[in-house]
Amino acid sequence: MFDSISGKYDFLNHLLSFGLDKYWRRQLIKFIKKQKHDRILDVATGTGDLAIAASKLKPDEIIGVDISEKMLELAKEKAKKAGMDKTISFLKGDAEKLPFDSEYFDVVMVAFGIRNFENLKNGLKEIYRILKPGGIIVVLEFSKPVNFPVKQLYSCYSKWILPIIGRRISGDKRAYTYLTESVQAFPDGDNLVRIFNESGYQNLRFKSLTWRVVGLYSGVKL
Repeated sequence: MFDSISGKYDFLNHLLSFGLDKYWRRQLIKFIKKQKHDRILDVATGTGDLAIAASKLKPDEIIGVDISEKMLELAKEKAKKAGMDKTISFLKGDAEKLPFDSEYFDVVMVAFGIRNFENLKNGLKEIYRILKPGGIIVVLEFSKPVNFPVKQLYSCYSKWILPIIGRRISGDKRAYTYLTESVQAFPDGDNLVRIFNESGYQNLRFKSLTWRVVGLYSGVKL
């Protein structure tokens, strides 16, 4: 599915989020800037926007991992155009079987991809394995607004408008219906924080962004 929409993915991200996807990524980068970030892994990197944004922090190493080959091809092209192809490397890989040594990374980022893990806890535990003691996981993921009228407006937009626009532009009937359905089914807020805790993370934080449309989550491997 992600291979099939890769060519329209960035355009639709910007369009359907009204450009807020860039703001959300900046908030994540702002957060990790305050942490030790010599080695950064971007899981479910997609077309590489977050990995490229993180390069501004000048870490020693950035690696982006994704299961979609078409997405990775675009990520490599974008990094090359940005002059970051020597700084960032991209690999095909499964979030639940990451091809890295234990205790290797200072930061692992996941932007709007954790919802797609086949088994959430297995993915979180695998990320825990490759984090150094004191390392952090930072996650951006869609949430579900709870207050009137944002809750009602968001529900209408995500259920009716977003799938129609996404389907017509991407040409894929599944992709943006899947987006809405997966957001509704996925745990958010305190429920997701609890799963992070059950997976071993400590010092957990949840920050609501844009009236709780998106959540910024973080946890530490002690």
